Amino acid sequence: MILLDTHVVIWLTDDVTRISKKAEAAIVRARQDGDGLAISAVTLLELAMLSSTGRIQLKVSLELFMSNVEARFLVLPITGRICVQAFDLPTNYPKDLVDRVTGATGMVGGLSLVTADRAIRNARALTTIW
Repeated sequence: MILLDTHVVIWLTDDVTRISKKAEAAIVRARQDGDGLAISAVTLLELAMLSSTGRIQLKVSLELFMSNVEARFLVLPITGRICVQAFDLPTNYPKDLVDRVTGATGMVGGLSLVTADRAIRNARALTTIW
């Protein structure tokens, strides 16, 4: 199983060409092997915020979009352990709360994070794919 960052979820539904070949291959492999694709519960919150502020334009209602996301990906809950880990990341890790919870979810779950976010990748706090 691999963990997807929010922008990867958006690109999978909107513009797959924005996903790197390496990341796309990892996603295909995870689907074929039956390992599956996961997202952090905080990704749902970020998707709702991005839609409500107009930063992403959906072709369907937000409710239907969220339902489709929940059907396509395993949604991992935010646990106490993840909350602790989110504030125990290295100082060079991005300060954005969603980024921290997403990264901590990957770390606690032992999952690689598919992300184009250079700051997350450069922090080297968890295994990333891009």
